Amino acid sequence: MISLAIQSAAEESGMMPEPQLKSEVTAEDQESIRQSVRQLCRDFPDAYWREVDKNHEYPEDFVKAVTKSGYLAALIPEEYGGAGMGITEAGIILEEINRAGANSGACHAQMYTMGTLLRHGSKEQKLRYLPKIASGDLRLQAFAVTEPNSGSDTTHIQTRAVRKGDHYVVNGQKIFISRVKQSDLMLLLARTTPYEDVKEKTQGISVFIVDMRNVRGKLEVQPLDMMVNHHTNAVFFEDVEVPAENLIGEEGQGFRYIIDGWNAERILVASEAIGDGRWFIDRAVSYSKERVLFGRPIGANQGIQFPVAQAYARIEAADLMRFQAAAKFDRHEKCGAEANMAKFLASEAAWEAANICLTTHGGYGFAHEYDVERKFRETRLLTVAPVSNNLILAFVGNKVLGMPRSY
Repeated sequence: MISLAIQSAAEESGMMPEPQLKSEVTAEDQESIRQSVRQLCRDFPDAYWREVDKNHEYPEDFVKAVTKSGYLAALIPEEYGGAGMGITEAGIILEEINRAGANSGACHAQMYTMGTLLRHGSKEQKLRYLPKIASGDLRLQAFAVTEPNSGSDTTHIQTRAVRKGDHYVVNGQKIFISRVKQSDLMLLLARTTPYEDVKEKTQGISVFIVDMRNVRGKLEVQPLDMMVNHHTNAVFFEDVEVPAENLIGEEGQGFRYIIDGWNAERILVASEAIGDGRWFIDRAVSYSKERVLFGRPIGANQGIQFPVAQAYARIEAADLMRFQAAAKFDRHEKCGAEANMAKFLASEAAWEAANICLTTHGGYGFAHEYDVERKFRETRLLTVAPVSNNLILAFVGNKVLGMPRSY
């Protein structure tokens, strides 16, 4: 398999791991991955996803199939049982899942959440967890960062982890945490030093691995009724004990560790959006050829044809930025600007394609059996999560263009 260990590319962290050699990936290799993922997804047609969404179920069979294929272990190095792929190939996997009409959001975190452990965990932690994550024996899909009172202002999180002997005691609340009940492990961000006691606001925050199979204390998970079927929850910690050996890296450096993986996340989310956008274009084009009104296919009308063509052009342009960001990431070059712009452009282009596809279908676009409304809802999420596009514009304005900081 292709060999590459996922690495940091977040300029703000100032940390660039030692480059690892990666074998040459050809266009034929990438096309082979595309075809393989498409073949897997054929076993889970629209009707499967329609039923899962209708009943608010977790797509367990799909996740098991993708896990068995090894694709969710794409970014885990071969020495730990993973595929050792690059971010480019990982993005292609998620793109093709979404283009097939599936929802990679059900399991994509298994692909990249382990990055913090891989880059900053101890050798013992990597050996203990990564092989089982790669095989699917352990699921690490829950990443507990966001809180009700802090939102995107991560430095103001209030969940506390206090060291007591050989363990930490955690108290606090998290919100919008997906797949907690579908995970064995959770990556937790908590303050180990109060905000008022640190010199810099990014200090005093630590990252932990929480094994939810063996929790001592009260860990309460409350499902949230959301617009999209992402199994999202509010999570409450009451005197939850986490072994000190489950601290990742140094105490108080957790904020640096999580921003270390933001570029990978943005590139992969951009890839999902590209997949969604292409699904909408495919469906709009197909329907516009089949639907006949006033004696001709509606696709012959410029009011339908031009918006679809424009949406296609914007998806293709966003795709180029996605691949540019991925290529720089895989070459271990700074790519914060490209990764952020890829996520912005791809999610906006996908949302435009979603609207145009719905308009092309007219009233049928709202019918469950056409699947447009389901993908419409799923795609809208990508403009606000895992980071708001407004924050991306603030990053580009300040960090790329040198304009005054707005927050």
